[in-house]
Amino acid sequence: MPNNTIAFQGYPGAYSDFACRHVYPKMTTLPCRTFEDAFAAARDGTAMLAMIPIENSVAGRVADIHHLLPKSGLHIIGEHFLRINHHLLGVSGAKISDLTHVHSHVHALSQCRDLIRELGLQPVEHLDTAGAAAEVAERRDKTQGAIASELAVKLYGLESLRARIEDAEHNTTRFIIMACEPKVPEPKSGEVMTSFVFRVRNVPAALYKALGGFATNGVNMTKLESYLVGGSFNAAQFYAEVDGHPETRAVKLALEELAFFTHEVRIMGTYPAHPSRRKGEPDES
Repeated sequence: MPNNTIAFQGYPGAYSDFACRHVYPKMTTLPCRTFEDAFAAARDGTAMLAMIPIENSVAGRVADIHHLLPKSGLHIIGEHFLRINHHLLGVSGAKISDLTHVHSHVHALSQCRDLIRELGLQPVEHLDTAGAAAEVAERRDKTQGAIASELAVKLYGLESLRARIEDAEHNTTRFIIMACEPKVPEPKSGEVMTSFVFRVRNVPAALYKALGGFATNGVNMTKLESYLVGGSFNAAQFYAEVDGHPETRAVKLALEELAFFTHEVRIMGTYPAHPSRRKGEPDES
């Protein structure tokens, strides 16, 4: 049923799949080949929601996401922080000493450099952690390992040879939850985030002037990303996030000043801030 389905990019058992199941345990997860496919599933009614990774505390922002978000036709209605616990996986009967190669997504490989170097393994890049696990399971070769989630262990009949192999203890991925219709909380309902995109006018100090309103009105900007658009090195679009609701006086004034110095300001969503922003402890994978 579409209204009980949440789409994600990747194979079954990917960290996005785990995040979907954790936040919406009663929903059916829908694996999609690309981010565009996940957006399309939510947009055309195949799924009610889509959950997309946007950044990682070690690897940084997820490539291409900020280009795709404004074109998705969806609204951000929530966020989720997931502590990533990587597992070194092997086929049944394999030992760590048997391994010569390790397969995974480029981000997962980069997050486990110390172990890969320690064991002298040859890294092999894949589009998805769970896809790498699926291929290792299919090959049934004891020399081939994978870095993936505990969920992938269960889905593909592999064995976890070592858990929590990531280099950094703070390894956390932030996901955003998207839907066709906005779901804006009340201004006084608690801590909220507002995400938006904008383009600055091609004049000197345009960005400085555009962002001045957030400083003068005491609005905390938690994220500002720039990327080129339209095939030109002169045209930049920005993705930004701030603490607060656009209907509160401070944020409203800041956005009005932003609009004066920019064009194509578009709010992507206003949504409850995840508890991890306060307590600093993301949910475990």
